[in-house]
Amino acid sequence: MKIYLAGPLFSNAERAFLDTVAARLRAEGFDVFVPHEQFAEQKFMRSDGGSAADEVYAVDLAGVTGADAVLAWLDGTQVDDGTAVEIGIFARLCAEDPKRYRGIIGLTTDMRVARRKGLVPGDGINLFLTGAIRASGEIVWSVDDAVAALIRLRDRV
Repeated sequence: MKIYLAGPLFSNAERAFLDTVAARLRAEGFDVFVPHEQFAEQKFMRSDGGSAADEVYAVDLAGVTGADAVLAWLDGTQVDDGTAVEIGIFARLCAEDPKRYRGIIGLTTDMRVARRKGLVPGDGINLFLTGAIRASGEIVWSVDDAVAALIRLRDRV
C-alpha cells in the first residue's frame, strides 16, 4: 500500500521526524511518498517562488492522488497549512472512490493538542479538519498507533 506522508517540512527537526516515520513505515512494508524527498532543499529557498510553487504543487498532487492512504502529522500550534490541503484533497478522493482510496490517519504526538480540549484524539484540532480525517480514518497519538491504523486500512476488504 502506498502512503502519502504529510506534515510540516520546513525545519531540520520536522524533516528528521518525517524521515523517522517514513523509515518505520517502510520497515513495515509500506511504499511511502515523502514530499521533501522529491526535491533538493534549495528548491524551497528559490527566489522565483512562482515556478517553485507550481512544481511543488504538481509533484505533491501526483503523490497525493497516487497514494492509497494518507498519514498526516498534525503536531504544532496549528496544523500545517500544506498538510491541511493534502488532507482536504485526499478526503474528497476517499469520498468519491472509497474502494481505491483507503483513508486518512491523523497523527498527533503534541501534548499542546491534548491540553487545548481534552484527551480525545482530534480535540483541539480544527473541527472541519478533524471531520475530514474521521470521515475515512482516525486520529491517533503515537507512531505505533499510526502503523496499526494503516495496517487496518491496508487489510480492510
